[in-house]
Amino acid sequence: MPRDDRRFTTLCFHIDANRINAAAKLESMNQLERWRAAGVIDIEMAEPAQNEAMRGSSARAEKAMNYIYAQAMAGTAGEKELLRKIEGILFPNGAKTANELRDVEIVFIAGKYDCILVTNDGASRSQPGGILGNREKLAKLRIKVCTDEEAVAVVRERIARRDEYLRAKSRRIGTPLPAWVGCD
Repeated sequence: MPRDDRRFTTLCFHIDANRINAAAKLESMNQLERWRAAGVIDIEMAEPAQNEAMRGSSARAEKAMNYIYAQAMAGTAGEKELLRKIEGILFPNGAKTANELRDVEIVFIAGKYDCILVTNDGASRSQPGGILGNREKLAKLRIKVCTDEEAVAVVRERIARRDEYLRAKSRRIGTPLPAWVGCD
């Protein structure tokens, strides 16, 4: 079924491997996935995140394969500089492991393609830094990072604005509202 472009909120999220919801136990991810299926948002993955998720259970790998993936392809001097800046923010002493390098690349890819990165990496007692713990610094590079719960709030706000716009337009020109207004 083709997507109704009026329903699409223009929001694109990249999910980290830790947000693969194979067992459907993450309610906020369930909601994001319902909106994706309805054509309200896009959800993609960075190739390194998808590869990481593929190393889990078969259910997790199957779920990860349902997402389009984006590659870093950092070929310009500006992109290479952005990678260095991200690495400096996440790992001030430099990325030392493959996992750390993967985190840098995942953040870079979300920023490069102007998507919001959804993760639960960091900002906790056990992991005070990480990606979430550095989101304010990443925001200065125009890279948006949030939890899945925060992503749901962002989508709800955008849906409310979209629906209000469509209601006003309907009143102004007398066209019927799409059936999905007020239902997302």
